[in-house]
Amino acid sequence: MTDPVYRELLAVMKKRGGDFSGMDIPEFFAMVEEMFTPAEAEVNNAMPRGPLAAADLAKQMARPVAQIALILEAMADKGLCMAVRMADAVYYQSARFMPGILEFQFMPGRTTERDKRLARLIYDYKKAFDARSGIDKPIFPTNRVITVARTVAVGNQVHTYDQVQAYIDKYDPIAVTTCFCRHAAQLRGEDTHGMPNDVCMQFGLGAQFAVERLNGRQVSKEEAREVLQRSEAAGLIHMSTNMTDDIGFICNCDRWHCVAVTHALAKPKPGLAFSSGFEPRFEAELCTACETCIDRCPAEALQMGPEAVPLVDLDRCFGCAVCATGCPEEAIHMHNRRDIPVPPKDGKSLKEAIKSDASH
Repeated sequence: MTDPVYRELLAVMKKRGGDFSGMDIPEFFAMVEEMFTPAEAEVNNAMPRGPLAAADLAKQMARPVAQIALILEAMADKGLCMAVRMADAVYYQSARFMPGILEFQFMPGRTTERDKRLARLIYDYKKAFDARSGIDKPIFPTNRVITVARTVAVGNQVHTYDQVQAYIDKYDPIAVTTCFCRHAAQLRGEDTHGMPNDVCMQFGLGAQFAVERLNGRQVSKEEAREVLQRSEAAGLIHMSTNMTDDIGFICNCDRWHCVAVTHALAKPKPGLAFSSGFEPRFEAELCTACETCIDRCPAEALQMGPEAVPLVDLDRCFGCAVCATGCPEEAIHMHNRRDIPVPPKDGKSLKEAIKSDASH
């Protein structure tokens, strides 16, 4: 028999929204019963949307402050809620499954037996969730690619939000953590194709939380740029939330394990579901038909054309510039793509766009 507290947790996580928000299937309960103790589930269920101190939640739950504070501390250390210091006080905040709790489990890079169990249970839940919800349906994108700005051809418009460097300049602190997608795959015994793991970034309060609770490493702006360069050399995709302001994080994603990419690739037109707003163009006089770009393309959007110059399928192309950064002849440059809408400004605008798209 499932403890009623986990039934209540299902309703709470559904209400919080986000990806994999909660589904009444056996895989959900198997996952959360490993993830939360009954006491932690009860506290999770009582947490409101905004940040609060342990004393406030204890009052709401009519429990001793010391008891609730102890549970909240354990939850923050396990990545079941967020915790940040402000004015010498600790405030806790509830989290969604994604973005949130499901990533937090693997960002510390731990390899215990419990982590291995969680990696399998979370994978099983995500797979069952996707099978029942239809990830191939076209919906307004919740994530977007950020192209590599240095590959954009002169004369094209490059907004601030098109530049990863702009976010590095804007935020302080910056933290780097383990890529949760690839680390979870490694825990399941899967091949991660030699891709680097220590390349996902958090900004601001999220960075503070990552450093203090999730084994994150605080980095300088110079070190953050080095992380980007390693990611680009490896052929990873810069990805964040599909909005222009206060994005909070940048992931560097692969084609095999990262949820945003695999979900996009499952759609009929991946290039419309997950795009930077740019497309590659090829200079025939420089191209040597080495096919490096074809091998590197995460979306498999390129094939060699009859004139020994690659052709791009824009229905698949992410505009990530992985082809351009790997071209030994620098024969590929990125150009503005006209059929991709401007990203929403903030979280509220993104929710409105998703809601509007779902109603059509």
